Amino acid sequence: MDLSFSLLLAAAVGFSHAFEADHLLAVSSMVTKRNRFITAIKDGVFWGLGHTSTIMLIGLLMVVGKFAIAEQTFTYFEAGVGVMLVVLGIWRLGKLRLTAPSHHHHHHLDFDAGGHHVAYGVGLVHGLAGSGTLVVLVMSQLKTAWGTFSYLLLFGLGSIVGMLLASGVFSLPFSRRWSNHHFLQRSLVLLSSLLCIGFGIRVLWENLFV
Repeated sequence: MDLSFSLLLAAAVGFSHAFEADHLLAVSSMVTKRNRFITAIKDGVFWGLGHTSTIMLIGLLMVVGKFAIAEQTFTYFEAGVGVMLVVLGIWRLGKLRLTAPSHHHHHHLDFDAGGHHVAYGVGLVHGLAGSGTLVVLVMSQLKTAWGTFSYLLLFGLGSIVGMLLASGVFSLPFSRRWSNHHFLQRSLVLLSSLLCIGFGIRVLWENLFV
């Protein structure tokens, strides 16, 4: 595969990778607690940074350290994503219960202004789940360590941009401009949380019991 074409493709593939269902459900659970657009997209950026960090670390171990990771290991990592999605959904439901309707007039659904460590951690876990397959695929196409790391880096940058966009879109109904639409906001939080839990259970089932 031509190196220049591979590197151009990497960012596009990374961008589309950010829009996978488990990624979108996770970020939707996080940004529904934001009432500022800029804070929400920072969550997306930190998710992308965490995701890229793991991919680059796995790539370093496999390419430079010649470290072989069993395929079964990544099945357990995928199951870990399922656990994380269930936890995120339950956590968000717990936050929703704290916002009593009588308090809506004075308080918004934003509990955690700042503090993007959760988004970074979620990105780390997502990166673990799919990184091994990605690194092996890239290594089979690009024969040099430099080419492999360049691809992984551009893939990561593409995923950061994709998740930045997704988190911004998901956060719009929770912005201050929509702050009076309490029923809509609470309904979206409930829907997002339940989908997160349901999809997480499905991921767990497929990777541990099927």
